[in-house]
Amino acid sequence: MNLDQALQTFIVESRELLEDMETALLALAQAEAKDEAVHAIFRAAHTIKGSAGLFSLDHIVAFTHVVESVLDQVRDGNVALSDALTSLLLSCCDHIRVLIDTVEAGQLDADAATTLRGTPLIEQLHQYLVTPQVPAAAAVDAVRQDAAATDPIEGAGSDADNWHISLRFGQDVLRNGMDPLSFIRYLGTFGSIEAIVTLADAIAAAEEMDPESCYLGFEIAFASGAGKAAIENAFEFVRDDCRVRILPPHSRIAEYVHLIEELPEENARLGEILVRCGSVSTQELDAALRAQASAADAQKLGAILIEQQAVRPAVVDAAVAKQNRVKESKAQESRSIRVDSEKLDELINLVGELIIAGAGVDLIARRASMPELREAISTLSGLVEEVRDSALQLRMVKIGATFSRFQRVVHDVARELGKDIVLAVSGEDTELDKTVVEKITDPLTHLVRNAMDHGIEPAEARAARGKPPAGTVKLNAYHDSGSIVIEVSDDGGGLKRDKILAKALERGLIEPGKSLGDGEIYGLVFEPGFSTAEQVTNLSGRGVGMDVVKRNITALRGSVDIASEEGVGTTVTVRLPLTLAIIDGFLVGLSKSTFVVPLDMIEECVEYSAEPGHDYTNLRGQVLPLIRLREQFEIGGEAARRPNIVVVRHAGRKTGLVVDTLLGEFQTVIKPLGKVFSSLKGISGSTILGSGEVALILDVPALVRQSTDRTPQQLAA
Repeated sequence: MNLDQALQTFIVESRELLEDMETALLALAQAEAKDEAVHAIFRAAHTIKGSAGLFSLDHIVAFTHVVESVLDQVRDGNVALSDALTSLLLSCCDHIRVLIDTVEAGQLDADAATTLRGTPLIEQLHQYLVTPQVPAAAAVDAVRQDAAATDPIEGAGSDADNWHISLRFGQDVLRNGMDPLSFIRYLGTFGSIEAIVTLADAIAAAEEMDPESCYLGFEIAFASGAGKAAIENAFEFVRDDCRVRILPPHSRIAEYVHLIEELPEENARLGEILVRCGSVSTQELDAALRAQASAADAQKLGAILIEQQAVRPAVVDAAVAKQNRVKESKAQESRSIRVDSEKLDELINLVGELIIAGAGVDLIARRASMPELREAISTLSGLVEEVRDSALQLRMVKIGATFSRFQRVVHDVARELGKDIVLAVSGEDTELDKTVVEKITDPLTHLVRNAMDHGIEPAEARAARGKPPAGTVKLNAYHDSGSIVIEVSDDGGGLKRDKILAKALERGLIEPGKSLGDGEIYGLVFEPGFSTAEQVTNLSGRGVGMDVVKRNITALRGSVDIASEEGVGTTVTVRLPLTLAIIDGFLVGLSKSTFVVPLDMIEECVEYSAEPGHDYTNLRGQVLPLIRLREQFEIGGEAARRPNIVVVRHAGRKTGLVVDTLLGEFQTVIKPLGKVFSSLKGISGSTILGSGEVALILDVPALVRQSTDRTPQQLAA
């Protein structure tokens, strides 16, 4: 197995586990099953620690072990999970993330800077560990003593102070990239191996031996104050490829006898090994074997625990049910694989080239007037379209993972501002291209922080307006006309229209006396350097940020709008394309030039009809503003005698695009424009036609805004 690849997998999975920890910590206050949430947090920390131990990342193991110990105290009910502890654990997540980042950078050992940063956190964590804990061995002893009074033979316990671990690895352990000895080394991080006997009874004859198979088994005497669950979790990553049996200190002799009977080696030899490990004495084992030989049936482990009142029968049933759930979960995991995002990008690029090549072949078939060839090309085009859809679907991810990150943003910013703010999320299952997700996170972060700082009022102001003391920031996502719409809203004080207008006049952004709608006035906050904040804070007030938000969203072929009501709240609506790679397009012609209109934005195509000199027409009783693309792009040549109107829709508004000819649907591979053409209005990209010519893709949102923002006088001019 490639160790570099395994380490990279550890880094990726650790980051995912840290995100799960953060999400669970932030959601714990509203969680109904708090115990299960705490268990999930503990398991995430334990898994990171165990994985780090496999790679001998001792500094990560040491720090995470303290975090795990505190969480163990929370699980046991010895420590309450307060707001202060939650913040501390979130800071610990941040520190572990930094440690993971240093590992990714190639630094596998602790350095002075990270150690210094982690020291205050360790000191704070230790404050929650001052409560003395009852050693696991002592708790077991108390149970054993109660049972020993009832049966001198079955109740007799061994004198060993150590845990006994019986371990048999499966033959596929090495093939699956696991090192058996690494698990034994990991035991040494939270205890001491007092004795170990290596068994190779399962080894095959030399001529039949497979060098990639594992034939090892171990009998281990282990001294540790850890509980049985912690020891079992040490073998979590190899649980399906090995058999582990664990007996606690001072276990009943009958349990050792039962262990001997379950193991594949000879009973006499196993008895000798247990004696060598110090787990039992010769006299105890002989007496127990004689008693066991005369018994009708050996007691089962579950019956022993119930008899000793160590657990209730319901607990045994629950344990079995949990084990079944774990097996089902692992079966589900086995049906999925992790794929490098670069490989998906390469697949999308190849599909795009296949579409362009297919369009070229289709053009040749039409020119050759060969019906059989055209039919075959049609079948091929259908298959290519299915491959395209499947390839794009591989890159589609749910936006819920992005939304969940803002729980931490809201938690930290609310504490910094001294406000009580909660985050409400909806539409988490809405899917969009992973490339869009990666690029939209920063703009959304700024919008959320801005809503908390500028939007949500202080508690006193909210109380005066009859609002609940806790403010709410909402994130919502849904699909609309081939786009994804993301709304960031708050129930704060809203934007002050007159104040924005006065500030814009002061800075010369608008002409005095010019009539503007509410949407246009609110849109002024996206102008560079524009700010109405009365004081500068760590979060805002410098007029930097909202213009960057709009620029980044526009770069994704998206748009952003603001709606607000003073005293009620504000909603920022972001519209983005579902994908940045391949779309269904509709070709239109203007003289010898060809343009592409995104098909999902087209409502219908109608014959041109408009009064001379008017840039609008009557569409079934509604005024439809028109944009004459020939004039828009200054295209020369003779105009068509019978032009057409392509009715497009965006954000609930319609516009008619006047074109010469309609050329039909076309699978469009989006090629970005160069920097020279980045400021070209009305164009969002380009594509390559089957003939090898370049067609420009129309920026429908920009064209719709351009037409609908015109006044009736401008339309009639």
